Amino acid sequence: MMKRYQNSLLSDTAFLLLFVICFIHIVFTAGEPDHYMINMILLNVSFLIAVITYFTNITVGLILNIVFIFGYGTYTIYQTVVVGEPLQSYHYYWLIMTPVLTAVIALLTFANRRLQQEAEQLQKRNASLATLDERTNLKNSRSFQSDATIFMALSNRYEIPLTLLVMTVKHWDEMSRMISEAQVTEMIYDISRMSETSIRMNDSLYMLNADHPTWGLLLFTDQDGAKVVVQRLKEKVESFNTIEFSNKYKLDMKLTVGAIQYNPDEIEEPLDFIAKARQKMEYDV
Repeated sequence: MMKRYQNSLLSDTAFLLLFVICFIHIVFTAGEPDHYMINMILLNVSFLIAVITYFTNITVGLILNIVFIFGYGTYTIYQTVVVGEPLQSYHYYWLIMTPVLTAVIALLTFANRRLQQEAEQLQKRNASLATLDERTNLKNSRSFQSDATIFMALSNRYEIPLTLLVMTVKHWDEMSRMISEAQVTEMIYDISRMSETSIRMNDSLYMLNADHPTWGLLLFTDQDGAKVVVQRLKEKVESFNTIEFSNKYKLDMKLTVGAIQYNPDEIEEPLDFIAKARQKMEYDV
């Protein structure tokens, strides 16, 4: 938290310094009407170096400033020694303020990149810790692994039948290309709500794969009880096709379902549970 505050404070300070320097540039340029043209040229050069530094790095900015100081310093010496022009305030001003502007831009760039890196780290951390699917608010695969571990232990200890039912939509890839992205999200939500109404309160529904929508239902029942749930789901799909899908999506939906009852001798971990259930899906044609 302290580090985030420091990065934010650094970025804000650099941003304010940039405003102050820009204001000083404007006041100085307007206050030297006799050297307006040369000041405008040097102002553009100063901002050009700053912009290049912003999109590259401080090393490039330092090199450009060294070239500028050497070039403009040589020009100033030539004007003073050969031409006989006396040193003016703008000679000193641009030799000092151009590197200062570059330094402020480099500081601003550094602070912003630190904030961006921190934001990316937070996003990755949130993604790794998230237990809900953002589109449907269903528990995701991470939550499934945690719950399934507990339920499998309970099933094994108290001999409670536990069955995993895995469900996808037939020809999903082709169907999703026929409708808009917003409708795809809405369809996933509708199917999720329909699935929730087909199970009991003590059963759990999960979104196992959000990219290619795959639902998982952990049921406290045996294989025969799971068949009843599958039949109930398919009957709801039939009525859903005649009412919801025909009116909203102009498509007919069919489910592919696989169910497997937990057996501690064959299933050691939650991922094995999913793999076994997916194998059963191959027989649902």
